[in-house]
Formats: sequence, structure tokens, C-alpha cells
Amino acid sequence: MNLIIWLIVGGVIGWLASIIMRTDAQQGIFLNIIVGIVGAFVGGLIFTGGSINNAPLNLYSFLISLLGAVVLLAIVNLFRRGRVR
Repeated sequence: MNLIIWLIVGGVIGWLASIIMRTDAQQGIFLNIIVGIVGAFVGGLIFTGGSINNAPLNLYSFLISLLGAVVLLAIVNLFRRGRVR
């Protein structure tokens, strides 16, 4: 059951991050899930408070994961286009 919740929340986080970074038209649901989960990992590395990967699901861990996903998309945009949008 935790895996299903992890995938759903990761998808929502990836979708919100792609809207913030204006890359939503380039991504599908699968890539949104990957961005959300990997971004949560990045957010957990940057901030010690935890993310959806290793902390209980609350607003703080959701925001840390969202911030990590935005940072991840900014890094990807930097390498793909040479600039952050």
C-alpha cells in the first residue's frame, strides 16, 4: 500500500513541479512520477527534515519534496537548454 501512495504522491509532486518550471507539455505521467520521486530524494539530501521517501507524509515533507523536484527540473533544464527557465 505504501508503494501506491508513494507513486501517487510522487506523480502529484512531479506534476506540480513541471507546472512551476513550465515543462508540463513536455512530460507525461510516467516522467512526472519519476521527477517527483527523484526530486523527493534530492530534497531529502538538500534539507535534513526529510521528504516523502523517508519521513511521514505531512505538509513539510510534501513541500521539501516539491522543492527538490523543482531543483531537479532546473538542473535538467540547465543541461538541456543551457539556461534555467
